[in-house]
Amino acid sequence: MDCIELVELITDYLEGTLPHHDRERFNAHLSECPYCVIYVDQMRATLGALGAIPAESISDAAKQTLLHAFREWKRG
Repeated sequence: MDCIELVELITDYLEGTLPHHDRERFNAHLSECPYCVIYVDQMRATLGALGAIPAESISDAAKQTLLHAFREWKRG
């Protein structure tokens, strides 16, 4: 697994839905790549912080802007 694939799979990894074989590959990459270890740690910290923000605190306009940005990013 390379760094780009790890970034693509991180959500499934953190949610515990990554298939066993891919999880092994993910962990093997982490054992060799200190940069991805930092990335995973940063994502965990971000998710932990965001978990404390109530969904109602985000306006509908901001939510739609973010959803649009993520959809466009995935297409690119």
